[in-house]
Amino acid sequence: MTDPYTDPHTDPHADPRTDPHTSLTGEPLAGLAQWLRAAETGGWSADGARALVEQLGRRDRTAGGPSAGDLRLRPVGPSEERYVEKEAYLELAVPVATAAPDAASQARAFRAAKDELADALGEPSSMGSYGTVGPYHGSTPAWGAPFLRWRGAQDTLELRAGHHGPELVLGPTAPIEAWLWSLGHGEEHAISGFLGTRRCPANTGLSLPGRWTARSWEAATDALAAFFATLPAECAALGIAKVMRIYGRLDGSAPCLFDIDADDRLMVASYAEDNVDAASFGWGTVAEHPRSRDTWPDTSDPRWRLDAGGPGEPPARALAETVVATARAEGVAGPEDLLLGSEAQDVGEYTVTYYGLGLAVV
Repeated sequence: MTDPYTDPHTDPHADPRTDPHTSLTGEPLAGLAQWLRAAETGGWSADGARALVEQLGRRDRTAGGPSAGDLRLRPVGPSEERYVEKEAYLELAVPVATAAPDAASQARAFRAAKDELADALGEPSSMGSYGTVGPYHGSTPAWGAPFLRWRGAQDTLELRAGHHGPELVLGPTAPIEAWLWSLGHGEEHAISGFLGTRRCPANTGLSLPGRWTARSWEAATDALAAFFATLPAECAALGIAKVMRIYGRLDGSAPCLFDIDADDRLMVASYAEDNVDAASFGWGTVAEHPRSRDTWPDTSDPRWRLDAGGPGEPPARALAETVVATARAEGVAGPEDLLLGSEAQDVGEYTVTYYGLGLAVV
């Protein structure tokens, strides 16, 4: 079977506006990205940023695409002044594709752009999801907030999920990293999403923010719900797969309680003991979730499973409540005793920190 996330051209019903070889500027997306990476930004001063927009606008019109009015410069506002030195603007956003608003269509559009850019620019230095807190506390799309980042010493190019489709965003490197760092103060839900970084020269000197830890079952439930809601869409968009395990401290040991398997579909399993009525919490068997056999071929190990569906489909709140209720029934005393296995941090070439989960890592 052909994977539409791998090759969107095989879908006869695909929206041609999501073709990875063209952008809304009417030119190859890779060419636009390379131009942006090499562009002179003038230190993001007012004159430098406006000159950049004028140059890009002229380039767009030459290519038969939209005018500079479709580009968005984000000025430094009062709440962002502490992240900048001399910059007057924080970023220039260029929409590169549009797609239907459903999660699957948005994920396909992002993945198509991702594949084109990775071929032209090489593997991104960072990848991840902003979760519910976008750059400089902006809003993020409900379907997911994936991003890919090519970090430079002065400027960074990013492919970011916009509200109508993927966008290329060019901005000064220091302010966005200072903003992200400022979120690591430890308060619950201060920072969301996840961030994966590669060992590469581009990430030399990169500092990562601190994490927060859930201090109540309510906070843990909220965090899991937010994570599950967008996970298959973001995995599909980024072209990644995650195998995650959640452990629980119980009477001096920490057995594996749950398996999470996510790519463009989310599967969750429970290793609940016989003294726990797992079915009453919403778990089913392989007979009820037959597609889970692709993840766990042994139909009795794990016994309890949930097929949460693909992009936009997970019943995220109910799933989070099921996981938390099962953990508590197993005897986990509090959210600080719910532990994410360190194996989840290895995703291809990237080491991933799950900021939005609020779980300790072992």
